[in-house]
Amino acid sequence: MVSGSGAAPTTDGIDRRTWLKTAAAGMAASAAASPALASTVSNGAGLPSGRQRDTLTAGAETAIASTTAGKVAGYRQDGIFIFKGVPYGADTGGPNRFRPPQPPTPWTGVRSARAFGPVCPQDKGTGRLNDEEAFIFQWNDSVEGEDCLRINVWTPGIDDGRQRPVLVWLHGGGFAAGSGHDLPAFDGHALAAHGDAVVVTLNHRLNLLGFLDLSRCGAAYAQSGNVGMLDIVAALRWVRDNIARFGGDPTQVLIFGQSGGGAKVSTLMGMPAARGLFHRAVVMSGSLARCATPEKARRLSDLLLAELKVTPDTIDRLRAMPYAELRRASEAVLARANPQPGAFLDVRRLGDMLGFAPVIDGTTVLASPEAPDLPDLSADVPMMIGSTLNEFVTGINHPERETMREDDLLAAVESFLPGRSSAVIAAFRRRTPQASRFDLWSRIATAPIRQSAVAQAQAKARHSTAAAYLYWFTWQTPVLDARPRAFHCLDIPFMFGNTDRCASMTGGGARAMALSRRMMDALLAFARTGDPNHAGLPDWRPVGEGHTPTMIFDDRPSVAFDPDAAERAAIA
Repeated sequence: MVSGSGAAPTTDGIDRRTWLKTAAAGMAASAAASPALASTVSNGAGLPSGRQRDTLTAGAETAIASTTAGKVAGYRQDGIFIFKGVPYGADTGGPNRFRPPQPPTPWTGVRSARAFGPVCPQDKGTGRLNDEEAFIFQWNDSVEGEDCLRINVWTPGIDDGRQRPVLVWLHGGGFAAGSGHDLPAFDGHALAAHGDAVVVTLNHRLNLLGFLDLSRCGAAYAQSGNVGMLDIVAALRWVRDNIARFGGDPTQVLIFGQSGGGAKVSTLMGMPAARGLFHRAVVMSGSLARCATPEKARRLSDLLLAELKVTPDTIDRLRAMPYAELRRASEAVLARANPQPGAFLDVRRLGDMLGFAPVIDGTTVLASPEAPDLPDLSADVPMMIGSTLNEFVTGINHPERETMREDDLLAAVESFLPGRSSAVIAAFRRRTPQASRFDLWSRIATAPIRQSAVAQAQAKARHSTAAAYLYWFTWQTPVLDARPRAFHCLDIPFMFGNTDRCASMTGGGARAMALSRRMMDALLAFARTGDPNHAGLPDWRPVGEGHTPTMIFDDRPSVAFDPDAAERAAIA
């Protein structure tokens, strides 16, 4: 997901630190999608067809639900019960900093749960200072604090005996920034109403608060390099133990995430503690992100402790330091330790550029998201894996890119693949001869992201008993003269049914909603059965040995068999 920072913009339209944080997230046909879903097709306002908006109700007798820690009061709007900011863990500050999550402190009476809770302290970057980015994404800013282990729930029913699928969203922002309500696109109302499903979003620890490896500093810090991921495991345990009271089925849990959130999904598949807590997995534009090796994690922690003048003997001082001091030191360390992007941000070097991230310690995390062989413990979890056509290389903030000249294209590709620019351009031009020069450059520069999604799906097919379904989101937004194209994050409002809510991303209206319904129905079918097929899509087969079918999500969804194989081979 795009966030921001104070660095100069790259040639790709999004400032450098912003990019690292983000990379480091047919109406009638759709209505006939399946008998189970046809009666709940959304009317574009997030409501089932024929249902009118009702008033919002909140009060002592409205939307009261029980959790293992106490009762919570949400509110009801348009047939959906909404609970926000429910604690799933204790405050992570002070003595709990760098420790695995602890259970929430129980409360008496009824706790109000009608507003999003605090988000993990973070550097949000400077995307908000770029007018076009701010217009497109419409970020929701929040209070920051280390009491941030909060969960949000949208559900059509409470204690009504129904067993609805549960869709748990993991936000993007790399492992450094973001939250479960960072974007309006994450609102779960429309998806819950459309599919008679329970939608969950959450906040967890990020950056050095979630991923600083201090394991050599004593048993109390043994899992410090992965506490941000252990927070997500704790949230999934909360779902297991509580979601039935919110109308959900704890045996039918799907996890899905975009960009860094997709990397978190993949990381969970390599965590023994997460085994059995989810049953389907969706990775959106997140296959390229990586965990940290123990060596890199140790190097960053050594540099940070030196910067703060802390030794293993005085390590407990870190628990009392203000976050601002920790952030200053981490920014200084990362600027020295990691290679910095040049004028062109090469996504192939992403793993070397990321900061604090989950650590492959062989105990808490067994494998990196991009590992060719997924651990056996995730072999029975089916996956949907995909990316967008243009990802980070778009015309956002830079209308002048639309007039790219041939020599500019050659120079850009030469910087990416020295000595091969002419051959690569020819390979990409062969399939789409009418594409503009900047369109060609966008697809060339982001091809490694598409390749990572294909590779993850192929690895899943080779080493798993469960299916892997591959998609490619190519739908072009009409906003800003269509310059943003199929940009990184654009598929999110389509999956959530929020294309009208997020009109600054999609343009809104019937065209976007038609595709959104098909994508929601695929997601919901996958959540229920592990198979995304429904009547509103052509036959979507899983990736298998020797064949790589890809669902192309556009105005007219279609299936293509490895359509860009020659292009990916040209940049290999």
